Amino acid sequence: MPVNRKTNLGQIKVSDNAIAVLTGSAVSECYGVVGMTAQNLLVDGINDLLKKENYSKGVIVRNKHNVLEIDLFIVVSYGVRISEVVNEVQKRVKYTVEKALNMDVAAVNVTVEGIKVV
Repeated sequence: MPVNRKTNLGQIKVSDNAIAVLTGSAVSECYGVVGMTAQNLLVDGINDLLKKENYSKGVIVRNKHNVLEIDLFIVVSYGVRISEVVNEVQKRVKYTVEKALNMDVAAVNVTVEGIKVV
């Protein structure tokens, strides 16, 4: 469900795809993250790393009462502490989305789909 805002100049709509690209860009900057994968491997195919234009397949955005919940599916690098990488991803996504959209992010759920030797 897209984010809708009304201002005195008109209405602003931000699509889930735009939020997914914003989120994916924030995730790709985090140390230890190799990439993002598709959320539904049966439909979207094998476990390939997504490119920037396909980040929406690796992100689920839910808008509940003007509070966002975001689910991510990532691949981490071999040899890094997974808990630290996931914690950093959660912090960066929350900060980036809240700053860009001026909305609260209630949860950033991260699923580690794999580990890759780089």
